[in-house]
Amino acid sequence: IVLYILHKSMFRSSSRWNLSGMTALVTGGTRGIGHAVVEELAELGATVYTCSRNEEALNKCLQEWSVKGLKVNGCVCDVSSTPQRVKLIENVSSAFHGKLNILINNAGTNIRKPTINYTAEEYAHLFGTNFESGYHICQLAHPLLKASEVGSIVFISSVAGLVHLSTSSIYAATKGAMNQLTRDLACEWAKDNIRVNGVAPWYIKTSSVEYVIFLNPAYQFHTITKRISENWRSH
Repeated sequence: IVLYILHKSMFRSSSRWNLSGMTALVTGGTRGIGHAVVEELAELGATVYTCSRNEEALNKCLQEWSVKGLKVNGCVCDVSSTPQRVKLIENVSSAFHGKLNILINNAGTNIRKPTINYTAEEYAHLFGTNFESGYHICQLAHPLLKASEVGSIVFISSVAGLVHLSTSSIYAATKGAMNQLTRDLACEWAKDNIRVNGVAPWYIKTSSVEYVIFLNPAYQFHTITKRISENWRSH
């Protein structure tokens, strides 16, 4: 879905599935959805920059991508930190000579518990990681996206931002805010030739949610196919 949005917004049909010469930033690209998006963009010819707060995981992924011949670079960054977000975009600007075609705001986290049990610190951490990070990175990256003359932003949201779930109310609120930000930026930045879209998946079988699916097998019955989506790249 992410790649379809990018191609539909950036290319005519004759050049679809070719990102040669394009640059991309994917936050949280060392596992799950982010990892799959990094690989897909790079295999389609884009030069990709990614980040992770886990240096060991980042170095391992960068080495694997290098062996595959993919053009991927990255740095350690905790997107919940304002100074680290600033440094991330400085690195991206330097790597891509002040221009950026694609921004995938993917990094996110969740703390599952009843609403009355959240602490102020947990609330701040969820909003800082899931919402504020994407908002601020968009602000910082706007000059780079505008300079490319063909810019596209994709927010990785969640079904939780659209419907009621029994837990994770703060997570759901961050995704709801993200969805509204997506709409507003799409209108505000269209004049700069920057398209803004969001993708809101249901549960996908990744390392971060496998235990949740195991404990709540009924989640699979909320989908038309009665199964949880999987990362085809893992097979």
